[in-house]
Amino acid sequence: MHTNAWLKTETFEENIVSERIPDAGLESQGIETRADLHWNLVTARLVDAAVSRSEGKLSADGPLVVETGPHTGRSAQDKFIVRDAETESTVWWGKTNRAMSPEHFAALKADFMAALRDKEDLYIQDLFGGSQPENRVNVRVVTELAWHNLFIRTMLVRPEAHELKGFEAEYTIIDLPSFRADPAKHGTRTETVIAVNFTEKLILIGGTRYAGEMKKSVFGLLNYLLPVDGVMPMHCSANMAHDGSNTAVFFGLSGTGKTTLSADASRTLIGDDEHGWSDEAVFNFEGGCYAKMIRLSADAEPEIFATTKRFGTVLENVVMDPVTRQLDLDDNRLAENSRGAYPIDFIPNTSAENMGPVPNNVIFLTADAYGVLPPIAKLTPDQAMYHFLSGYTARVAGTEIGVTEPEATFSTCFGAPFMPRHPSIYGNLLKERIAKGGVDCWLVNTGWSGGKATMPGIKRMPIKATRALLNAALDGSLKSAEFRKDPNFGFMAPVSVPGVDPAILDPREAWSNKAEYDATAATLVDLFVENFAQFADQVDEGVRQSAPRAATASA
Repeated sequence: MHTNAWLKTETFEENIVSERIPDAGLESQGIETRADLHWNLVTARLVDAAVSRSEGKLSADGPLVVETGPHTGRSAQDKFIVRDAETESTVWWGKTNRAMSPEHFAALKADFMAALRDKEDLYIQDLFGGSQPENRVNVRVVTELAWHNLFIRTMLVRPEAHELKGFEAEYTIIDLPSFRADPAKHGTRTETVIAVNFTEKLILIGGTRYAGEMKKSVFGLLNYLLPVDGVMPMHCSANMAHDGSNTAVFFGLSGTGKTTLSADASRTLIGDDEHGWSDEAVFNFEGGCYAKMIRLSADAEPEIFATTKRFGTVLENVVMDPVTRQLDLDDNRLAENSRGAYPIDFIPNTSAENMGPVPNNVIFLTADAYGVLPPIAKLTPDQAMYHFLSGYTARVAGTEIGVTEPEATFSTCFGAPFMPRHPSIYGNLLKERIAKGGVDCWLVNTGWSGGKATMPGIKRMPIKATRALLNAALDGSLKSAEFRKDPNFGFMAPVSVPGVDPAILDPREAWSNKAEYDATAATLVDLFVENFAQFADQVDEGVRQSAPRAATASA
């Protein structure tokens, strides 16, 4: 086992690097290897390593551009949690949280350890999951790819140099894309595996180069640990006023606008994806952002667009001209889910502490491809819990052969794949904190208006209109607007808002064919009711009464 062996001479630089090597090495994780170990390398060193090893290339403006191969997103069907005495009664088992036996994990772990022994190089980062010291975990991440190490160093919270020497890992992630699982031997579905063992505090990732698996594994870990201490983990972005007040959190699934809407030059960014809500603060789980790059607009999203021209950004599956090294963010030939990872301080006006005060506003973002929901609506606490447990958005038709209509997606707590415990745990935590803080709750539709997304000429909500509505909600002026009760969903929607075209505020009026709107709304209501049936026995009557009812049925 060699440490930073590529530094061949006793130089000042080498001494500085050696100070980043912890006293507790890989032996504390039971790892034995002949590999050269590269400990806690900084960004420039990791970029050098990735380029020299042909893992990626630098674009004309500085970011590292990499390809992830066939896995361009999470392999949700290949994620498992070890079912043992620790997790038997604490994990919500089912289609989201799949079980792996301790015996299968033991075989998988043995083969991972064998694979580690023969590596030539391993890259290790010691990092924090969580920005609030009393609510964070120490995570050691071991990777075979330098760019994976750069990615996770960018995404998690980086300790100060003086914190590394005495760093003791509480949880360990080992990421080996070259590893191939054996379904018969390891109890997996395919050769790809993400296996989480809460008892052994070990996460094994193999058979995929998609770096987001590491980031989401830490999120799932915190989602399991924090509720025990009464801290609410959230799949959300968060920002606050420049004076450090008026925090807003934005729940939403991928593609609904969490990153875009929180990166607002008029407010201070706390984080774009994963947070905790404690008694004292909203705190970012991460030290970086992970934004979708496909068709990124310099006009609509200038802060995020600027990160595509900075050294230190990692761009996944973004098409680059092989000669000029210029990027084409509109080209989806490698992936529709092209991504960029960058340090949070690449965005102007970010919180130095990655924290803000407890929220004044909670926003649920949905991209409604049915064209039924208004662009913004005010929710009661019971309605907020109903929509939080529902976690609705819709996928646009046309992404799969034979799909001609929008497809509703319900992801509990706006992040079901990352929530190991029962949804009621998170739902009750949210409801308690909303009540305790007198928080205002809003549903914001960033989807389509005037018809279904599949209809000719139907466009998505203008981002400028969405920002105007959000600003009115956050500064309190929207509360004084005239509201109407939505006939299908029962929440209150504004009739007019300065600076916003009134034509989009009432979705039914935006449709040319009102009967078709009514039929589509009735379909969506039925989908909500059908999905929520799984929670009906675990919520109180007020939440059950928050269910939508088709206007014709109500009449």
